[in-house]
Amino acid sequence: MSNDLKQNLTRSETWLRLLYVILFAVIYTVAEVVLVAVVTVQFGFVLISGKRNNNLLQFGGRLSRYMYDLLLYFTFRTDARPYPFDDWPAADKATGSAASKKKVVRKTSPRKKKTTASS
Repeated sequence: MSNDLKQNLTRSETWLRLLYVILFAVIYTVAEVVLVAVVTVQFGFVLISGKRNNNLLQFGGRLSRYMYDLLLYFTFRTDARPYPFDDWPAADKATGSAASKKKVVRKTSPRKKKTTASS
C-alpha cells in the first residue's frame, strides 16, 4: 500500500465528515417529508382561499435553502457544515424565499423584446 493511500485512509477529518454526512442524510430525509407537507398545505391554502400563506412561503424558502446547503456539503462543494452548526437560512422578506448566503452564478439567455402591433 502506498504511503499516500495509507495517509488518505487514516485521515480522521474524512471519517468524521462521513459521520456528518450520515447524520445530515437522515436530517435531509426528514426535511423532504416536511417540504412535502408545506407544499400540500400551501396548495390547500391557494385552492381554498386563492391566496398564498406568507408564513409558509417564508418557511418553505428557508427549508429549501437549508436542503440546498445540505446538498452542497454532501457533494464537497463546501466544507461549512449547515444548521445546527451554522445559522438557519434567513428569509428574504420581499419574496419569502431564502436569502442566499453564497453567490450563485446563473447563465441566462438574452430575452427577446415583445413587440405589439398598434391598432
